[in-house]
Amino acid sequence: MPSPSDFFDPQIVAFAKLFLAMLLGGIIGTERAVLAKQPAGTRTFGLVALGSCLLIIMSSYVDSAYLGIVNFDPMRLAAGIVTGIGFLGAGVIIFRGNTVHGITTAAGLWIVAAVGMAIGFGMYAIAIFTTLLTLIMFTGMWYLENRFKQWFEKLDKDEIFGGKEKAGS
Repeated sequence: MPSPSDFFDPQIVAFAKLFLAMLLGGIIGTERAVLAKQPAGTRTFGLVALGSCLLIIMSSYVDSAYLGIVNFDPMRLAAGIVTGIGFLGAGVIIFRGNTVHGITTAAGLWIVAAVGMAIGFGMYAIAIFTTLLTLIMFTGMWYLENRFKQWFEKLDKDEIFGGKEKAGS
């Protein structure tokens, strides 16, 4: 069965994969943040999906670029970097009372490691595109997530109190 990269520039296909991963991760994260009221939300889920996609794209590229070279697997080093950044990210996450802080920063560190690896492997355009998507997730989705939270809080109030504030509040 033919794949999209048989008909389109493989780099454009990679851009589409990265965007779709970020979008779908963000949608799932929005549900977690808004409906389930969990600390990891739109941006965190979107960044983790984006980083995972970038790492898989890199592994596919690296596999074909180094095909035939015996005893050489550059993705082993990449796996070590991902593990190390995971520990670093875990150190950034702080628990205060009932709230968790630093999850999105940890996801951002993780994706920046993936971007650095992409640059190291010579995947410049994909690294730049991933950086743009990361900035969209950090800034644009923060605004959108807060708008959704306000909308659902208003919806919850209207449902519970029939559009009227509870007496004495």
